[in-house]
Amino acid sequence: MAGRDEDSGHVRWAEELLGRLKPAGDDVGGVVDWLAGALHAAVSLRDGTGRLLAGAPVEPDEDLVRDLTAGRIASAAFEDAGRHLRLVRVDHGGTEPAAVLAVAREAPFDRTASSIVAHTGRALALLLAARASAEAGYRLERATSDLRLAILQLLMVEEIVSARRVAAGFWPGLLDTDTARVYVVETDPDRRDRLARECRDATREGALVVRCPAMDGHVIVVAPRESTGDELRALVQRHPGVLLGGSVRQSLVRTATAYGQAVSALAVARIRPERAAVYAERTSPERLIEPTALRGWTARTLRPLDGLPHHTRAELLATTRLGLEFTAVNAAKILGISRNTVRARMDRVAALLGTDFTDLTVRATAHLALNAEAGFDPHPADRDAGRPGRTCLTELLTEPAPRAWAGDLLGRLEPDPRNLRRTLRTWIAAGGNAERTARTLGLHPQTVRDHVRGAEPVLERQLLAGGGDLYEVVLAHLAVGDLERPALCGTKADHPDSPVHG
Repeated sequence: MAGRDEDSGHVRWAEELLGRLKPAGDDVGGVVDWLAGALHAAVSLRDGTGRLLAGAPVEPDEDLVRDLTAGRIASAAFEDAGRHLRLVRVDHGGTEPAAVLAVAREAPFDRTASSIVAHTGRALALLLAARASAEAGYRLERATSDLRLAILQLLMVEEIVSARRVAAGFWPGLLDTDTARVYVVETDPDRRDRLARECRDATREGALVVRCPAMDGHVIVVAPRESTGDELRALVQRHPGVLLGGSVRQSLVRTATAYGQAVSALAVARIRPERAAVYAERTSPERLIEPTALRGWTARTLRPLDGLPHHTRAELLATTRLGLEFTAVNAAKILGISRNTVRARMDRVAALLGTDFTDLTVRATAHLALNAEAGFDPHPADRDAGRPGRTCLTELLTEPAPRAWAGDLLGRLEPDPRNLRRTLRTWIAAGGNAERTARTLGLHPQTVRDHVRGAEPVLERQLLAGGGDLYEVVLAHLAVGDLERPALCGTKADHPDSPVHG
């Protein structure tokens, strides 16, 4: 009878210990606590350096501990001042010295207690090995995640050659292309890591998948292959509440522009049953201005920057392009620099251009020039091409085609009895400030915001969020003469960066 009771007790503790080794079971600390309760003992687990990993401090003989960690003995048992101690070497198979499990209690260790300690030691070895493997996997995942972000940041600032070199060592062939689409997948922040892994699995590492550094719920996907869109749409359909926005195919130099298009497409995805949308290439002033005239105007507008070293100029323009499209804070996160650096670079560009980026008409004009330049093929001989005397953007915008486009766009606001067009025009002139607009019009600031928000679905553009959609609407106001000409004149002669003319 006693033998059967002993066997039954052995089965019970063995089942309890095995239960703690299941995937949803206890961690190292939970197993140590279980052992302490099972044996009514003080239990500690120390690593090879003596650091307590779990349990309560137990002070064993240090000579024995050194023999155990060095592998000279596998276990030890002794009595000390009325305490019975048992030490077990816990070899987790890593490069670090073995850990030591120490158990101290008042009662002697019988065969069952000794067996529990020995088996628990082996179980802890498995858990420590699994934890070490998980930590190594986490470090590898973190390193590759940081590397993906670094590649994206290089693409955002048009360092295409550097981005390809970095990517080639880890994902050969990934960026062996001149064009790509950018997608943004939106989910809850606490689900993003899992979704990023699923995006990598779905695209079979054929795309650059990056957790967005600016928006906690966004995953950015730079996709050279056309099939990536279908793969991501299928993924979105499997996850309720997940959204997908995509850009048109752009050159890698225009990755930042493509990213802005993907974010803009998310607004459309929210109202579509399939929860996915690709940015629609709309008729815009940039497409309606005669190309040679646009190239000439762009070259003249940005000429004050031509005296800068090539790398400095490219860095300033790439940062300013993102800073105009997004907030300085988000641009800084995307580029991996401080927001003060973003603002300093933008201030430097504004000073060179002799203007002020707090003015929305200036921001819209600079945005057009920077994005137009990024889309041009470099032909230095044609930099000043264009019709004589057409140095002002408003003159280009008042040509029949862009003016007709602007009239049609803003005319959509006329039927609304709230006079949305007047509110929007005043709000733009006030730099997007609802309070100043409200004082001018005799409205409440919230009413101003409601009017601007009400204009968004009519114009099919995001306005309160700023960026390219808003700038198109600003340019439309300039084209119809509803706003004053932007103060974007040229170099400030006394600026230290100004090129010296002989």
